[in-house]
Amino acid sequence: MRIAFQGAAGAYSETAALRAWPGADTVACDRFDDVFAAVAKGTTSHGLLPVENSIGGSIHRNYDLLLEHDLPIVAETELQVVHNLLALPGVELPQIKRVFSHPQALAQCEMFLQTLPGIEIVATYDTAGSAQMIRDGGLKDTAAIASARAAELFGLASLRTSIQDYADNITRFLLISRDPRLLSGAADKTSIAFALHNAPGALFKALSVFALRDIDLTKLESRPARGRPWEYVFYADLAAGRDELRCGRAIVHLAESARWVRTLGSYPRWHAAEAAAGTQ
Repeated sequence: MRIAFQGAAGAYSETAALRAWPGADTVACDRFDDVFAAVAKGTTSHGLLPVENSIGGSIHRNYDLLLEHDLPIVAETELQVVHNLLALPGVELPQIKRVFSHPQALAQCEMFLQTLPGIEIVATYDTAGSAQMIRDGGLKDTAAIASARAAELFGLASLRTSIQDYADNITRFLLISRDPRLLSGAADKTSIAFALHNAPGALFKALSVFALRDIDLTKLESRPARGRPWEYVFYADLAAGRDELRCGRAIVHLAESARWVRTLGSYPRWHAAEAAAGTQ
């Protein structure tokens, strides 16, 4: 199993991949687009994408890319994210003038950063990549928000640990592949996208097809439809497998009134308790 992820070695996406699928080979990519390209070309068998964080919200670019590519979701995983403020060994906090990190990590540590007056906040493409930039550039006036593993990989010291705003800082990841076959288990969760005609009650009617069949929506979010100003695409996660009769009928029912419906994948739900027991 070969998994592409966005970021440098030590990125949270790589950590999530190795914890969920120990022994997998991981391949670093500069951009999320490159993760999809690696899977589509067969350079890797799978790609792992962060899609939402319990503090920072959704990573919208990846939802857009899921629609742009025909690469089904085959699994999901979650990672408890612990952020650290990293700098070159011997550097102390009063010396820091800038902090580098990915925008999501900066948002997740907003309250801590507010305690550092006069510090310049610089958004970068990756958390671990920020740590690498400090190491490669010998930047003694700069710190990075990244993982403890990134500190080990790039020889940095931790100035502060666990600086995220909330202890329950969890990121959800989706695993994509060219092959829709599941790695293990049975599908009990389905991700779909759909667009509706602009008419009174359209969203109510769309959601009613799931309520009538007692299907829980664990996520519902709208995104602007590319090339169609002021029109929207809805993303939904259903707590049911696509092959379940009630779920299949609900999606067919939705398609009768929607402009279009697309199933992004049907896969086993992530169960933290099972993962802790080593069964996931």
